[in-house]
Amino acid sequence: MTKQIQDAYIVAATRTPVARRKGAFKNVRPDDMLAHVLKNVVAAVPGLDARDIGDVIVGCAIPEAEQGMNVARIGMLLAGLPQSVPAITINRFCSSGLNSVAMAADRIRLGETDVAIGAGTESMSIMSQIFGNKVAANPACFEGNEHLALAYGMGITAENVARQWQVSRDEQDAFGAASHEKALAAIAAGHFRAEISPYAVQNHAPDFASGTVQTREFLFDTDEGPRAGTTAASLGKLRPVFAAKGSVTAGNASQMSDGAAAVLLMSEAAVKRYNVTPLARYVSFAVAGVAPEIMGIGPIEAIPLALKRAGLRQEDMDWIELNEAFAAQALAVMKHLGLDPAKVNPLGGAIALGHPLGATGAVRTATLVHAFQRDPKLKYGMVSMCIGTGMGAAGIFERV
Repeated sequence: MTKQIQDAYIVAATRTPVARRKGAFKNVRPDDMLAHVLKNVVAAVPGLDARDIGDVIVGCAIPEAEQGMNVARIGMLLAGLPQSVPAITINRFCSSGLNSVAMAADRIRLGETDVAIGAGTESMSIMSQIFGNKVAANPACFEGNEHLALAYGMGITAENVARQWQVSRDEQDAFGAASHEKALAAIAAGHFRAEISPYAVQNHAPDFASGTVQTREFLFDTDEGPRAGTTAASLGKLRPVFAAKGSVTAGNASQMSDGAAAVLLMSEAAVKRYNVTPLARYVSFAVAGVAPEIMGIGPIEAIPLALKRAGLRQEDMDWIELNEAFAAQALAVMKHLGLDPAKVNPLGGAIALGHPLGATGAVRTATLVHAFQRDPKLKYGMVSMCIGTGMGAAGIFERV
């Protein structure tokens, strides 16, 4: 007997503030960040019986060391969720957090559960190398240009995109400066407050004079990345970091960051049972592959596919969270698809706000669905990003 696909609704979404690498979260474990957002997203629905949660799906791009060992299960146990609740860690690099939301939605849409959580966590302070603590790539990845994404890193792929799509250095620096300007304005206006669960950070240091360990605690409640006074002119003074005569710099690329986010989804039956008002309806998700050496253009393939699955047009999107892995690739995607710049990252993007890899998709989903609550004129929104080794992902959501 064929089951009818049912709708999945986002009923709560929260995130930590995003910290710079070696910043506020430098001594905070990624499983503790995950536990924090899981506790808070469950608490956002009063009366929720956590035993109803059919799965906790967590994205992590470098699932090793402190964020290894199925960090999803460890995080949900640290959060105090019932032992009967299962959890799984997934990895599709930069789209992991968005993929986790889509997979949680699919569990509900297929009728396998009425409640599920999609989340993400990443500490780039703890994971000091982008390839993980032990670089163990297959040697074949370094033979031939088709493997440039692994052999030379993401920065070279951004240079390739800038050259092929003719994105100038001036365009990249202007885009980067605008990201900071928009993010700072959003922070000043309080637009991120509803989506952020402040984190009480504890740091311990020895006091040799007294022979004791001193504890310093502070409440971390605001994204660290945005920098006041950032201009296209100031970014224009930075040197390229990946190619001697290139255009990609530390100032027009995403920041290495730490953070976590969680999104709670329910079926219509659970929404009625718990008498909650959804923030959004999950509509569609798509992922597509592209050449690894130009991995940044992945959204060019994924966005049309997600729109087709949703039965929508690009013009229907009122808000687009396009991850700014690099200004070069974000601008190339916008140019190629003809995305309206006014609709792309209205509150800034990863160049200013940071990119905690496996958490970013869930972070940007939280930003989108909370934007729905502030502006009733918004109907449809999208989260999209490029993915290392040559992929792109896109998810579409509807305000309800």
